[in-house]
Amino acid sequence: MLISLDPQDTRPIYIQIVDEVRRALVLGTLAPDGPLPSVRDLAVKLRVNPNTVSQAYRELERQGMVYVRRGQGTYASPGHTDGVERRTLAEGVARRALHDARRNGLGVDELVDAIRSYEAQRKQEEPL
Repeated sequence: MLISLDPQDTRPIYIQIVDEVRRALVLGTLAPDGPLPSVRDLAVKLRVNPNTVSQAYRELERQGMVYVRRGQGTYASPGHTDGVERRTLAEGVARRALHDARRNGLGVDELVDAIRSYEAQRKQEEPL
C-alpha cells in the first residue's frame, strides 16, 4: 500500500491519511484483512508525528474501515471495497474540487465543463 501526502493540500494530515487508506481499499492495493503499516513505520515514512498516524488509524477504526488485532497491528476490515467506499471517495474528490473552484470564482458548470474538456484532451493525447 502506497500512502503519500500532498504538502499543498490544506486538509489536516490525518484526514489525508484516512483518505489514502480509503483510496487503497477502493483501488484494491490494500486487500481486505491486509495489514496497514505500523504507526511508527508510517510516521517515519511520511515524516509526521506518530500521534498523527494514530489519530488517522483511530478515525479509520471508528468508521469501521480497519480493525486492530492486539499485539499484531491494524488490518483492513473486509467488506469495504464495495460501492459505498467508492462513492465516499468520489464525494471527497468532488467536495475538494468544488471548494477550490469556488475559491477561484468558478461555478459548478464551469468546473464540470473544464473536467470534461480536460478528459477529452487527455484521451486524444493518450497513446494507443
